[in-house]
Amino acid sequence: MKKIFKEIFDRLYTKFGPMGWWPGETQIEIIIGAILTQNTSWSNVEKAIANLKREDLLSVKALRDIGIESLSRLIRPSGYYNQKAKKIKHFTDFLFSTYDGSLNKMFETDTLPLRENLLRINGIGPEPADSILLYAGERAIFVVDAYTKRILERHNLCSQDATYPEIQALFMENLPEDVRLFNEYHALFVRLGKQICKKREPLCKSCPLYTEKATDFQKNGILSNRPHRNSILGENFRL
Repeated sequence: MKKIFKEIFDRLYTKFGPMGWWPGETQIEIIIGAILTQNTSWSNVEKAIANLKREDLLSVKALRDIGIESLSRLIRPSGYYNQKAKKIKHFTDFLFSTYDGSLNKMFETDTLPLRENLLRINGIGPEPADSILLYAGERAIFVVDAYTKRILERHNLCSQDATYPEIQALFMENLPEDVRLFNEYHALFVRLGKQICKKREPLCKSCPLYTEKATDFQKNGILSNRPHRNSILGENFRL
């Protein structure tokens, strides 16, 4: 299995090159981006963050002090803006009540206890919590999102009902514990999911994981005995 995940990474990196993620100049910008990016495109997040920057609000104190209605208005481009404004407020309340408003103090906490603390924040689920840890805190924890699951499922590396922890474990157990690798790997999956492995009408023959030869991936164990209909070998392939 380790060889499979290495080959997938190598193919994606050869196709797309380094991603340079996460786009953000400061830890707080990355954290806010991780909250805002849920259920929307990154271009919408960029508009919301630009609004916050314009008002000089990308600091923990400014985000704590701004009224929630004003915050909602500024992050409106990201969608679900009222809910996301509450999530940001919940995060800043947590940061000040637990770490005196200091991101440095927060990131001094060991990874697993900090992850548990983040998951206790109302509205912060595993994906944004792990994005905060990996991209803002530079902790070796793999981020799973809808793109990750879609790609793995189509290549028979996880089932349709696989859970977040199960998918995360596939990466954590089969890759070296390396922040830069986890960062790049997740970003490459996002690129593949957006450009090629689309939810509808995926461009399978443009995919760097596509091969005309069944044996390439059979030998490495990527295909199960009953491949998914969107297998890299196409829906008509049968072992």
